[in-house]
Amino acid sequence: MNSLFDTAPSFDQPLAVLKHCHDRIRQQLATLAKLTAHLQENGADIEAQQAAFAVIRYFTQGAPNHHADEENDLLPMLSASAQGQDAVLLAGLINEILQEHHTMEHLWEQLEAQLKAVQQGDATLLNSDLIEQWNKLYTAHMNKEEQHIAPMAARLFSPQQMQQLGSAMQARRQAIK
Repeated sequence: MNSLFDTAPSFDQPLAVLKHCHDRIRQQLATLAKLTAHLQENGADIEAQQAAFAVIRYFTQGAPNHHADEENDLLPMLSASAQGQDAVLLAGLINEILQEHHTMEHLWEQLEAQLKAVQQGDATLLNSDLIEQWNKLYTAHMNKEEQHIAPMAARLFSPQQMQQLGSAMQARRQAIK
């Protein structure tokens, strides 16, 4: 039976969950890109306010969990498992990923304030340069993780490590509820 809703994979497939998070991020980035044009044509109407709310909700709830999954669990576990060329590649990637997370947090502070004003119906403009920078950074970041980090984890992690990663990710989300 096909579901009407896009369901997330279970935590016994942690890399699939991380990919699903990337898919959700891509959806929010697309909404954000459309919102800029929508505001120019329609102002901060109810549709714009709802879109701003959805983007805010994802990037203040879902995205921080995703970053914590990577920083607290995936990357440390991968560092402990990687050897040789994997370890060399990973060392550089980890520094880049952590710096990108930091940059994303800084950009989000600016973007969130603008989106809150739209959500409240008080603003009809978003900084398009900021949104372009945000979208490019996030897209390149996700591509890097999908091309290097996830395949390395899939290759190196034992079933027990996958279970440990999935359990940590699930516990993080249950702690918030």
